[in-house]
Amino acid sequence: MNTSINEPINASVNAPAKVSVSLALYQPDIPQNTGNLFRTAACFGVPVHVIEPCGFALSDTRMRRAGMDYMAHVDLRRHESWQRFQVDRGSDQSAGRLILLTTRGETMLPSFSFIGGDVLLLGRESAGVPDAVHDACDARVVLPMQAGVRSMNVAVAGGIAIFEALRQLHALPG
Repeated sequence: MNTSINEPINASVNAPAKVSVSLALYQPDIPQNTGNLFRTAACFGVPVHVIEPCGFALSDTRMRRAGMDYMAHVDLRRHESWQRFQVDRGSDQSAGRLILLTTRGETMLPSFSFIGGDVLLLGRESAGVPDAVHDACDARVVLPMQAGVRSMNVAVAGGIAIFEALRQLHALPG
């Protein structure tokens, strides 16, 4: 499906008038994690970009179960490829920097300063993002973790990063 960044599939009932940050999922391959990220985004009023292909059909029962009844509140925008996402992003005046959450990040999340319009990019659970995508990002951020552990669950990492970005921007709902 080729949906432009400016044409949401579902406009959130409670979407903020001005988007402070958005979330982008690069070729997600676990429907339960994607559903959990959709639910988190719905609760925070954050738009979600899905960069396809996915490792499952977005209508997958497991993904819908994880997203539960929050799907009606998700501002979901699908992009058929990384290249299409880049084109769509380039034509969106509200899109800011592309911030990759990665274990290879140079800056720890608490030390990173978010600005309005930032797009938080999460890689595939099984492989992250390719080097070309990694290099195309404006910043690479890592979450603090105990030594000796590989990585956090992508849905947990996304939730932590969204919260921190919204907290810094004084854009938490409520």
